[in-house]
Amino acid sequence: MAISTTTHLNFRGDARAALEFYRSVFGGDLTAVAYGDLGMPRDLPDADKVVFGQVTSDNGFRIMAYDVPGGAPAAAAAPTATTRDNGMTLTSERFFVSVRGDSADAVGALWDRLADGAQVVEKYGPSPWTPGFGMLTDRFGVTWILDVAAHAG
Repeated sequence: MAISTTTHLNFRGDARAALEFYRSVFGGDLTAVAYGDLGMPRDLPDADKVVFGQVTSDNGFRIMAYDVPGGAPAAAAAPTATTRDNGMTLTSERFFVSVRGDSADAVGALWDRLADGAQVVEKYGPSPWTPGFGMLTDRFGVTWILDVAAHAG
């Protein structure tokens, strides 16, 4: 049996903007279906919000998102980050979205686009375990790790 996992992000009103941003970073196709498209009366406040959204790309990138119905956008708490003496950065986030590629240059280009408007937790660059690693929290409050697959020597 083969399985795959897809990160599914929950937003409070800005899922469409986040999905459009992620498509601009990673490429691919965007699907966004609003609550109103599935029968919610269009005059209700959440009718234009995303009930099902995803970005899929031929390179294997896939992410899903939707807007939690009801309420205004929640204020995102800024993640806390601590750098240890050994250079390791720890954050208070419960999860990260991890993107791994096989080229430091290609992953670096993704980093440059994703970092627009982001809070950098750990700047992208070489690390002791990989030719490229970085961590940031994007403009939508999602924490990402981008790294390069280390090849066994």
